[in-house]
Amino acid sequence: MVTRRCGGGVPVTAGAGGAVRFDLPEADDFTRPYWDAAAEGRLLLRRCWAEGCGAAHHYPREFCPFCWSEDVGWERATGRATLYTWSVVHRNDLPPFGGRVPYVAAVVDLVEGPRMMTEITDCAESELRIGMPLVVHFRAVGAASAASTASAGAPRGEAGGGARGGTAGGVPGGGGAVVAVPVFRPA
Repeated sequence: MVTRRCGGGVPVTAGAGGAVRFDLPEADDFTRPYWDAAAEGRLLLRRCWAEGCGAAHHYPREFCPFCWSEDVGWERATGRATLYTWSVVHRNDLPPFGGRVPYVAAVVDLVEGPRMMTEITDCAESELRIGMPLVVHFRAVGAASAASTASAGAPRGEAGGGARGGTAGGVPGGGGAVVAVPVFRPA
């Protein structure tokens, strides 16, 4: 097993056979609410609460990228989006992506406004269309990648309602270093 250090000095086991993983995020105190919510099947965004702004943004930042206010907070997203663009990846040498090819890397427009880089699953390449409606679900990655995926809004405890597996808060640094990653599928 290979271990690397995440933000905050939390060790993360890389995976079976000692292969370094390039798909595990480095959670820290700031992003921990995002990854904990993902482990529970919820997608979070940041929203600016400054007077006259109110813009939602993603990726999570401690300030608003539109007005620079630090008056921002977490907000639950609906999990709905439309496809903005995509590319089918046929070759990727970084573990574990090579075992997933071909896969669809995409940018989606969340209904709340922000664009998000993600992956499209459960859809044949020939069925992809710009503007097609999508919904988020969560794939568990890490030491126990075989863990179930969670759909947005699925209550915890029901089938597919959580992707915690062997995690500590659903983020690297816990027993199994399993993380729930938001990906999208046709609505």
